[in-house]
Amino acid sequence: MSTARINRAILDAAAQTDAVDVVAVASRDGRRARDYATEHGIARAHGDYPSLLADPDVDAVYIPLPNALHAPWTERALNAGKHVLCEKPFSPDPEVTAHCYTVAAAHGLVLTEAFMWRHLPQTKRLAELVADGAIGELRLVRATFSFPLLREVDVRWDARLQGGSLMDVGCYCVSGLRLLAGEPERVRGEAKAAPSGVDMRFAGVMRFAGDVLGTFDCGFDLPARSALEAVGSDGSLFVADPWFGRQPALVHSRGDGSSETIAVDSADPYVLELEDLAAAAAARRPPLLGRNDAVGQARVLSALLDSARNGAEIDVAAPITTITEMENT
Repeated sequence: MSTARINRAILDAAAQTDAVDVVAVASRDGRRARDYATEHGIARAHGDYPSLLADPDVDAVYIPLPNALHAPWTERALNAGKHVLCEKPFSPDPEVTAHCYTVAAAHGLVLTEAFMWRHLPQTKRLAELVADGAIGELRLVRATFSFPLLREVDVRWDARLQGGSLMDVGCYCVSGLRLLAGEPERVRGEAKAAPSGVDMRFAGVMRFAGDVLGTFDCGFDLPARSALEAVGSDGSLFVADPWFGRQPALVHSRGDGSSETIAVDSADPYVLELEDLAAAAAARRPPLLGRNDAVGQARVLSALLDSARNGAEIDVAAPITTITEMENT
């Protein structure tokens, strides 16, 4: 749904797996849709989004629209009987997010948020090592993701479309902290605003159960940087490229000063997330990232944005009551 630049990663991934076929593309401009379909070898082009949703040969849709359009078009797609892979972040509103998953459950459809990094073997190994006590008792998690956004005209600068660095790259950091430490109890955010009103730079602090602390920073006016680190009572695990895993490796530093690099398998995370969507739809099983993760993510993003606006620490609300995981699909 749309001819967004990020589609390239999905198209490349689809070409590497038998789990999905890209059969149609939609744009608000019919000529653009036709040109895009011709360029990428896609069978059908639709000149508007409702036509795509009415296409009987489409089983699922990928939604890479601007952030503010994710939830509305996801709900429309679900009501049209389509499974949905929605680009991150799904929404900064936990109630809206929960509602969309309720709609998915009512129709027996899969809805999943496209945090492709969660599908990486590197991510799975990191989470396993932390959970197994490889660094002792977890005490601190830190993450970063930034790059210089030099284009003056870009949807990520648009407040009406829920732009900003937290919603674009910072949401990865939030996802990383939540994966390793669970759901935070309190958060605090600080932002540097762009002229458009969105945050061009954001830093956050979170407190988790057991007095585990989490910190992150992100930005559009910073050099290209990425990292995810878990620090425990007996050592640390550091990932230099956590979000894409182009050169996957974990650096395990021990309390005695020794260290080792742990090699992990390389994989295309976009292929893995497409295969997860297809498998969940075929087997009527929950996807890797279901309702609980998406609602938890939205809850934290909402609290961080509130904190930055109000200059105060925010207690993160108790989880919204959820249906069972199998009902997600």
